[in-house]
Amino acid sequence: MGTKEHKKKAPKSVKVGIISVSTTRTIVDDKSGLWISGRVKKEGHEVVFHRVVPDDTKAIEQTIIEIISDYKPNVILLTGGTGISSKDVTIEAVRPMFDKELTAFGPLFAQLSFEEIDSAALLSRATAGVVKGTIIFCMPGSLKACKLACKALIFPELGHLVKHVYEDMPMAEDEMVL
Repeated sequence: MGTKEHKKKAPKSVKVGIISVSTTRTIVDDKSGLWISGRVKKEGHEVVFHRVVPDDTKAIEQTIIEIISDYKPNVILLTGGTGISSKDVTIEAVRPMFDKELTAFGPLFAQLSFEEIDSAALLSRATAGVVKGTIIFCMPGSLKACKLACKALIFPELGHLVKHVYEDMPMAEDEMVL
């Protein structure tokens, strides 16, 4: 079955959790997280969770575990904490949790970033993978980077990705894709 056929059979709506990683922002001034939330709804999906958590490995890990357990999202979108300073720990917190890694996301995002911001794209890291049946994307915290990742890569494939993750998984009624 080709990509077009797969996409036709993919869910049109999925459940999304949003985590913004920052020690300086709150939910009120979380421009990237708020934009993602609005875009999720505009794309016809459901936001089941949105929180700002500090740049702390344990806080990020615990929030992901909590969201997966309590809200059962199909996808979690993380923004922030992907840079190269010592406080940027999103990748280090999330990558060890992956059951499978979507290795193409980081390089594709870097290529698109390079086209927009030139060599400064080196300063940012992005990754994606699957944790306990939930697809997780980690992207930079800037609004411009979130828009780029979501519009160019994530939302065009969201239902398709969820279809593949869930096609062989037995699920309870409340865990079903919308």
